[in-house]
Amino acid sequence: MNVPDLRICRNALERTMNDPANTKSAAWDGTLVKTWLERRLAAAKLDQAMADRRGYEAQDDYDKAAAEEWACRALQAPDCTADQAGFAKRLKDLIAQEDYTATGIYDDIRFQRHVRSQLRKIAKMAKANEGFEKTLRYQ
Repeated sequence: MNVPDLRICRNALERTMNDPANTKSAAWDGTLVKTWLERRLAAAKLDQAMADRRGYEAQDDYDKAAAEEWACRALQAPDCTADQAGFAKRLKDLIAQEDYTATGIYDDIRFQRHVRSQLRKIAKMAKANEGFEKTLRYQ
């Protein structure tokens, strides 16, 4: 690639980044969010099973997957995903919660840290209204 090609590419990228049509976010899609939560819940269950089979060295992975399962299950409340404001309020309430209880985990403190981190990740996705289209198992 020669120098003029680089300038053309950079200018095209700058135009694309500054284009107002590209900066507008799409409308909130509650069914897409609900689908994303269902698929992440299923993936978390599979991750827990794999970590459980690996034994002692995978206890953190198990707790992390259990935290993701807990967060996705808590966010599947009826009408929680219908609108962005309601979903954000539910997330805020869950993040403000003092204690997250679950059975079968290895370390309560580590589990609670992972739950909060998972909820913050989903809150960022909800605020930006992006990332819910990624429904593959591995993200």
